Amino acid sequence: MNFRLTAEDKLQISIKNISEEQINQQVNDFKNGFPFINLIRAATEKDGILCLTEERVHDLVNHFDAEKDKFDLLKFVPASGAASRMFKNLFEFIQNFDGSNSAIEKLESESDFNSVGYFFKNIKNFAFYPELCKSIESKGLNINTLIEQKKYDEILKNYLYDDGLGYGNLPKALLRFHAYPDGNRFAIEEHLVEAAKYCTDENGLAKVHFTISPEHRLKFEQTIEGILPKYEKAFDVKYAISYSEQKPYTDTIAVDLENNPFRNDDNSLLFRPGGHGALIENLNDLNEEIIFIKNIDNIVPDHLREKTYVYKKVIGGLLIDLQIRSFEFLDLLDDGFVTKEEIDEVKSFATNELMINIPDSFNGLSEIEQVESLYLLLNRPMRICGMVKNEGEPGGGPFWVKNSKGDISLQIVESSQMDLQNESQKKITTHATHFNPVDLVCSVYNFKGEKFNLKDFIDYETGFISVKSKDGRDLKALELPGLWNGAMADWITIFVETPIITFNPVKTVNDLLRPQHQ
Repeated sequence: MNFRLTAEDKLQISIKNISEEQINQQVNDFKNGFPFINLIRAATEKDGILCLTEERVHDLVNHFDAEKDKFDLLKFVPASGAASRMFKNLFEFIQNFDGSNSAIEKLESESDFNSVGYFFKNIKNFAFYPELCKSIESKGLNINTLIEQKKYDEILKNYLYDDGLGYGNLPKALLRFHAYPDGNRFAIEEHLVEAAKYCTDENGLAKVHFTISPEHRLKFEQTIEGILPKYEKAFDVKYAISYSEQKPYTDTIAVDLENNPFRNDDNSLLFRPGGHGALIENLNDLNEEIIFIKNIDNIVPDHLREKTYVYKKVIGGLLIDLQIRSFEFLDLLDDGFVTKEEIDEVKSFATNELMINIPDSFNGLSEIEQVESLYLLLNRPMRICGMVKNEGEPGGGPFWVKNSKGDISLQIVESSQMDLQNESQKKITTHATHFNPVDLVCSVYNFKGEKFNLKDFIDYETGFISVKSKDGRDLKALELPGLWNGAMADWITIFVETPIITFNPVKTVNDLLRPQHQ
C-alpha cells in the first residue's frame, strides 16, 4: 500500500467492516486492472443453448407443476437501483430549456422514439399520467394549460422533483409502469402478480425478496402494505415479503486517475457501491432451495404475461429435473463403488445435459481420479438462464470462455469484459446469436441437503473498472464481479432459448411506451 491510513480512515473502514487487506487488494486491482474475458466461441443452438420443442416445453411445465411443492421456492428481485438514469434526457431538458420559440420549436419537431418531444406527444399513454395530473392540480394548475402555454419544463419538474411525484429520486420498483382499469400498477406490483402464478407452495404462500436501498425502505414497506391485501384476495394467496440491503462491506474504495485513494472534501475516503455483483451476498443469506431471479423492470402487463409464465415453469421444471438426476449421480459417486460404465454414464450426463466441458485430460486419469473429478464438477450450485435471440440490443451474451486456470465453461459476458480491439476476439462476438434477458432460476443446496456458500464460486478476476466523477473531479470506480457474470462463474450453467416477450427492460422512460408495456 503506497499510502498511509489515518486513524480516521481506519475508523471509517472498521465501521463498514472492511479490512485493510481488502483496501490494499482493491487499490492493486486499480493499478493492475482486470484481464479481458478469453472468449473461445459464441454459445449457439446445439452448442451451449437448448432450443426446446413444443412437446418438451409442455412436459417441463407439467413437471414443474407436479414437483414444485416439494421445494421451498422464492422469487428474488434486485430492486435497489435508482430510476434516475431512466430520466437522464428529461433532466438535461429541464436544465437547457429556456422557453424561447426556438427551444419550443426544436422540442415539438422531435420524433425520435427516445426524445423528449416523443415523451410529450405520448404523455397520456404513460401509467403515471393520472397521478401527474393530480399532482399538478394540487398546486392549482392544470396540465393541459401548461402544455398550451408551452411550459414543458414545469410539467417535468412536477414529474421528477420531490415537491411533485418525485420520480427522479425513486427506485424503478416504485414507479407506475402499467395501466389497468382497476388502478395503474407500480413495477413492484407486477412481481407480486407473477409470484402468485408460479412461486406459491402447497399452502398458497408466495415468498418474494426485494433488495432495496436503505433510504427507500420505508417507502417500500408502506407501498407493499397498501397493495398486499388486493393481491392476496385476487389470487387467494398469502405473501411473505422480505427485504435486504447491500452490505456496507461490499462497497469499494474509489481512486483518482493516479490510483491514489479519492478523498471527499472533508478528507474522508470515498466508497461506492460495488455494483449488482454485491448482491451475491444477499442471495447467499437466503435459505430457500429454488430461487427465481428477475430484474425489477423486466415485466409485462397481464395481457402479455401468459407465455412468460410458461417459460418460468420451463426453466424451473428443467432445473428440478437436472437437480434430481445430478443428486442421484452424486450419491453414486459419493458411495465410491462406481463401475467404468457408470463413470461413462455420469460423464455423458455432465457433458450433454449439464453443458459441462470435460477436458481431454480426463481420459488419462485413473478411475478413482475420474470419480473425484466428476464429483467436484457436479457438486456445485446450478442455474438455468433464459436467453432470447439477439435483435440488436446492446449488452451481455452467452459464450464459451476460458478462465485463467484453463477451464472452459459457459458464461454470460458483458461487452465491457470483451477485448474488442483484438480482431480474433471481436470476430467471435459476431457469431453470437442470443442475448441475456436476466431471467434465472437457481438451485443452491447440495445433494446432502446442505446449503452452498455461494462466495466459494465467484471468479474475482471478472470485476471491472469505470471512470466516474464527483464534485467535478474524475475518479475510478471498481465494480465487483456481476451477479449473473463473475459472481456465478463457477456454477453449473445451462442456457435455454426463451421467446423475446420474456425480455422487456425499461432503460429509458420512453421504453414504457413500447407495445409490450402498454
